[in-house]
Amino acid sequence: MKIPERQGEIQKMVEKNILPKRPLGKTGEEISILGLGGEGMLRTHDEEEKAVALIRRALDLGITYFESARAYASSESYYGMALQERRRDIFLASKSHERTGDGALKHLEITLKNMKTDFLDLWMVHDVRSPKDVEQIFAPRGAIKAFEAAKRNKVVRFIGISGHRNPTILSRAIDLFPFDVALVPVNPAEPHYWSFLEAVLPRAVDKGMGILGMKTLSRGVCARIFGDESIETFLRFALTQSISAAVVGCETIDQLEMNVRIARSFQPMDQQEQNVLISRVKSYARELMYYKL
Repeated sequence: MKIPERQGEIQKMVEKNILPKRPLGKTGEEISILGLGGEGMLRTHDEEEKAVALIRRALDLGITYFESARAYASSESYYGMALQERRRDIFLASKSHERTGDGALKHLEITLKNMKTDFLDLWMVHDVRSPKDVEQIFAPRGAIKAFEAAKRNKVVRFIGISGHRNPTILSRAIDLFPFDVALVPVNPAEPHYWSFLEAVLPRAVDKGMGILGMKTLSRGVCARIFGDESIETFLRFALTQSISAAVVGCETIDQLEMNVRIARSFQPMDQQEQNVLISRVKSYARELMYYKL
């Protein structure tokens, strides 16, 4: 995947307030390099006004990738309230943590109803972390059968998988099925322990998968340790990797707007900058990778 490197090209995007896009692997789709995740304000209950305002502001700012999950409180329902006639303008994703085919299909039915749509652009097997998960998902009546059926019936356009606990397990899963997309942790702490950057990204790139980066800001832990200026540094690091988009949950519209400003002016880190950052975070790797504990 090529990352824009020409200064003039980047400057034109910034001047025009354009949020750059990248190809989503071999899907034929392009998505904004910043996506709105389904956590933060969206992983709540009874916050319709704030959540809907956040989603609509993301739409106005040029974000085209929007993500949720069946496990994320009222997140899917907030999308259903906010998107309405703009649904067809964006790339919409959700996830199911069910491991059986029947259970996953029930999840999909609820997801479509909540999101007020008749199809998903991307449906992902959620949070694959153990050998037991893999065994159940790929069993004769496992969840993967539901995903195949949904794509065959055009209720789902693309199939993905997510995981943030064990890169060996996720690597095994993507070898068992031709997933279109992988959602994995991408941050400078990753190289220090069970690295998805080393174990999963190259394999996914070789397979032509679209790659989405999560945990890019370690759920705000980077800012608590290194200060607010680290948000730009961590996002730059993530966007320098071979990913289609960094998917970030936001608590407020101010956070969202700051992330968009960073993405619009993004310039890749050189290898030395990356190495310095990786070394800098080493002492805090356990805190930054809370999701592996």
